[in-house]
Amino acid sequence: MSDIPACPQCQGQFSYQDRGLWVCPECGHEWSGTEESAASDERIITDANGQRLTDGDTVTVIKDLKVKGSSSVVKVGTKVKNIRLVDGDHDIDCKIDGIGAMKLKSEFVKKV
Repeated sequence: MSDIPACPQCQGQFSYQDRGLWVCPECGHEWSGTEESAASDERIITDANGQRLTDGDTVTVIKDLKVKGSSSVVKVGTKVKNIRLVDGDHDIDCKIDGIGAMKLKSEFVKKV
């Protein structure tokens, strides 16, 4: 039982192997069994077209997005400059002119 690795995300002890990947039933995290992937915590975030995003990029919104708790909408084609990538459900922290600080999902933007 000592050869079963702990989950690198939540340190859960009940991981199991499924088709070459290790799976944690506690948090749902999947990882390959290689040590280099466990040492690398870098998450690759891509836009709707599959281009890799980095901090400071400029992106364009590809879908009308409702602003939660407000009646305003972020329209298609809105340019967002100087994005910052973060962990979580919403991958991008940014500031949109006329709206203010926002969190966006990377699947609704494309790199300019």
